[in-house]
Amino acid sequence: MSIRLEGINKYFGQFQALKDISLDIPDGQLTGLLGPSGSGKTTLLRIIAGLESAEQGRILFHGEDVTDLHVRDRRVGFVFQHYALFRHMTVAQNIAFGLEVMPKAQRPGAAEIRKQVGELLDMVQLAHLASRYPAQLSGGQKQRIALARALAMKPEILLLDEPFGALDAKVRKDLRRWLRALHDELHFTSVFVTHDQEEALELSDSVVVMSAGKVEQVGGPQALYAQPESRFVFDFLGHVNVLDGQLAQQRMTQGDAWVQLPGMLECSGEAQLYLRPHEVRLQDCPAPHANLPLRIESISLIGAEVRLELAPCGWVAQEPWEVGISHVEFNRWQPQRGDRCYAVPDVGHLFDVQQARPRTLSWVND
Repeated sequence: MSIRLEGINKYFGQFQALKDISLDIPDGQLTGLLGPSGSGKTTLLRIIAGLESAEQGRILFHGEDVTDLHVRDRRVGFVFQHYALFRHMTVAQNIAFGLEVMPKAQRPGAAEIRKQVGELLDMVQLAHLASRYPAQLSGGQKQRIALARALAMKPEILLLDEPFGALDAKVRKDLRRWLRALHDELHFTSVFVTHDQEEALELSDSVVVMSAGKVEQVGGPQALYAQPESRFVFDFLGHVNVLDGQLAQQRMTQGDAWVQLPGMLECSGEAQLYLRPHEVRLQDCPAPHANLPLRIESISLIGAEVRLELAPCGWVAQEPWEVGISHVEFNRWQPQRGDRCYAVPDVGHLFDVQQARPRTLSWVND
């Protein structure tokens, strides 16, 4: 079931929560709405569900206008951030609730409801907990039951509001993997809200980055990370190292720091050079095309790589720089806090006053 949003505007009093949102979500796709708190993600999700109404715009499911259709008639499943399970009902009763309150003409018989509940419990791998109450479940188990309850109504669209926000890191990762596998098996159209960049990039077929009620950029996870179209998307999708400086005669300069830019750039004045941590190398002397002196402030050996936090020497950065090196390189180099080193950019992304979008630069073949 495809979803099309056309010119959605939403106000809460004088505050405009959504600003002319137009969006296409293909049938069978898992789409993440990503952005900071207050960006309008949950409001947009609730409008798709029919739990909120927009002042302007249209919502179409598979080409059919459902803008004025009541929530119960939209065939949408909704999973709330904090589960919203009925505490006085068992797991099985929670899942069966939506089926039992359907209009009599549409309601399955008692035996059919028991059968469907059993199948859903098997699907979420919690059949052994059918007689327990929500208070007796872990957070991850509660989330699976909330999902099973939403799927009991056989929705054509599944909407999830921060589905993993209340869970610890390991449970979140396990549930993300499980939901992705379930989605690939059942092929329903899903939209979920998150402020976790890693979660959105790992789980989604497509990511919608939102800010202040507007869509900043839409794209696949790899394309979005590799080619952000604005400073906001760059800043929000993971850490980025930024050099602010003056651009003149192919060189960007700030204090003791400078970088010779590749190619022929006909621009000058204030500029910013964005460098992802994996696009920068570290060495003990300046490179022919860059002098970026840094001091090692902290070293973190947790994870697949060693993460170094670095402070500028003789120039200023708004935030500390971060660069990752392999454990093999760390063991060979043995860097210590307080050591001086130099950053060497391999790939960079230049924002100048004349360009709304960044220009990607490469020194690899120079």
